[in-house]
Amino acid sequence: MEITEDRDFAQFVKKIKELTSIDLNQYKEAQMKRRLTTLRMKKGFSSFGAFYDAIAGDKRLLYEFLDRMTINVSEFWRNPNRWEVLQTKFLPEMRRRHTRVKCWSAACSTGEEPYTLSMILADLGAQGEVQITATDIDEGALEKARQGTYPDRSVRDVPAAMLARYFRKEGSEYRVTEELKKPIRFQKQNLLTDRFEPGQDLIICRNVMIYFTEEAKQLLYHKFSDALKPGGILFVGSTEQIFTPGQYGLEPADTFFYRKL
Repeated sequence: MEITEDRDFAQFVKKIKELTSIDLNQYKEAQMKRRLTTLRMKKGFSSFGAFYDAIAGDKRLLYEFLDRMTINVSEFWRNPNRWEVLQTKFLPEMRRRHTRVKCWSAACSTGEEPYTLSMILADLGAQGEVQITATDIDEGALEKARQGTYPDRSVRDVPAAMLARYFRKEGSEYRVTEELKKPIRFQKQNLLTDRFEPGQDLIICRNVMIYFTEEAKQLLYHKFSDALKPGGILFVGSTEQIFTPGQYGLEPADTFFYRKL
């Protein structure tokens, strides 16, 4: 029985890669399999083979699968003191060095992270000097990000003055202003397989790499480093400290911030 179940999941992984270019082998297997088994059973499928057939024929189910796989949990101003370090230390430094600052929010989920960055830049009066690229593998999440509408629980950590300035209340939801949307370009991207755009001053990738295998993480750190300008900054999540940054051409710059050598 165990062999059959293992083969069923292995076939699912193979077919998903053919369908979406997503290689589930590069994610931590136990937690990935557990999450997807829960979703499969919730949807009433007795095998991963049947689940795949349904995913392949139903875009809504495909988006739900991607949502479960990528854990689209995002918040505005997550770990506020780290965003304050970015605002007071690194962004002013970048603006002094370059007339145009290139920023990338990798695995941006439903957009809270790039919009937080856009808010900070608007507050610094720097929106016109900045390009923000925001990417994710999940088309459904990107569509939500482009719409820019969020429930009140999502904005609870947004400073009151910024909430008043950069959001419009619509019933029980909040919509970001066009001013915040202006510098952001949302696009689909597979971090593990796609080429990264070079010349970045700032790369933000937070609370994503914890889901990858060690080999996949190392690949990503090399790719992020190669995409940064010398002196550029990589900003990671609170569970993603890089223990040997030197092997990727990086050095610690502050807690959860790494500078390209």
